[in-house]
Amino acid sequence: MATTPACLAKPLDVAAEKAAISRRLDTEYPQLDALYKDLHRHPELSHQEVRTAAKLAAEMRRLGFEVTEGVGGTGIVAILRNGTGPTVLVRTDLDALPMEEKTGLPYASKARQTWQGKLGPVAHSCGHDVHMATWIGTAAMLAASRERWNGTLMFAGQPGEEAGDGAQKMLDDGLFKRFGKPDFGFALHVAPAPAGAVMYKSGAVLSNYDDIEIRFNGRGGHGAMPAATIDPILQAARFIVEVQSVVSLQKDPLSPGIISIGAIQGGSAGNIIPDTAIINGTMRSFTPETRAVLRVGIERTAKAVADMAGAPPPVIKFSNSSTAVVNDATLTKSTAEIFSAAFGPAAIELPTPSPASEDYSAFIEAGVPSVYFYIGGTDPAKFTEAQAKGESLPVNHSPLFAPLPEPTIRTGTEAMTLAILGALAR
Repeated sequence: MATTPACLAKPLDVAAEKAAISRRLDTEYPQLDALYKDLHRHPELSHQEVRTAAKLAAEMRRLGFEVTEGVGGTGIVAILRNGTGPTVLVRTDLDALPMEEKTGLPYASKARQTWQGKLGPVAHSCGHDVHMATWIGTAAMLAASRERWNGTLMFAGQPGEEAGDGAQKMLDDGLFKRFGKPDFGFALHVAPAPAGAVMYKSGAVLSNYDDIEIRFNGRGGHGAMPAATIDPILQAARFIVEVQSVVSLQKDPLSPGIISIGAIQGGSAGNIIPDTAIINGTMRSFTPETRAVLRVGIERTAKAVADMAGAPPPVIKFSNSSTAVVNDATLTKSTAEIFSAAFGPAAIELPTPSPASEDYSAFIEAGVPSVYFYIGGTDPAKFTEAQAKGESLPVNHSPLFAPLPEPTIRTGTEAMTLAILGALAR
């Protein structure tokens, strides 16, 4: 059983440590900014992060870490041992999204890679480039202050977060067997909140997640002779509408749940009824009970619309599932106290979890008590102006999402370094 940080660390002089980190960052930040913009220009898709992983590996070796590449495919593990003490996992994600960037930034991505058999644009519209720059910044801060902490740092560069399977691939490749099981772990994510803010929450912070794929089967034919066909497009359309009744009427109204359909493929011409139509979507929830209700409801609705059409049964697949990210109560409490002391009112306790999902939960389920927290990335002036006007600003996965590098990277580095020092300080 992992020992809680409260039993391991001495009280941290947060103000003094933050001042020391800030002084180091005055020197290091230009390199972090350059790294961030290079990563932003050269994004890579899930399990294709070859250049990204090599660049981070080189940075970590420069800082004195022992680096192993190719863990779980394109993942990297960087170890820094500094005497007897706990082992801390510090995770960053490496991958980008198969979408076009429309920010107009001078360092905007023009990259293209193949995804699901199609060559298309790639962009860091989720903010993983911010995470990587912060990850390197934190490593630099801790490597430069070894006299202030004891233990082992395990910095993991995880591939395939957007695919939902990268954490598990690293575990299946023997991450904890080869490098030791961490006593606790930390990860962060940039959010569309004012840059300089640090946000945290005990308990569930991100949702359960499941990919959905349903193939509706029919009988193709001429669009002018519909009675001789069974229309799978109509089945898919009925399903997309009717499945929302599962959310509104069948689950507990006090337990959040989301079913989203993001893609539909079927047909080749307007006057041809095809044999099949395929829809893809996602399902999100926070409890096992709601997850089960949504899953059964999806299956029942898909079979019902096929039956209404007199069609063969649909083929239903749930995949790339991940469980809710649940922060450890003890570690969150001690980390929150550090954040409050360091950032004052900019340290914000979140009232509710986010319906977004991610596979850091695989590390938690493997027995690593963790804190997953957020940093703001939006220009504070633009955020305030948008709120006053009642307007929305671009969020993660928007082609216009453009975090403000400074102070976002600086704040993330400070927050992550302080959280780790709070657990490992001598």
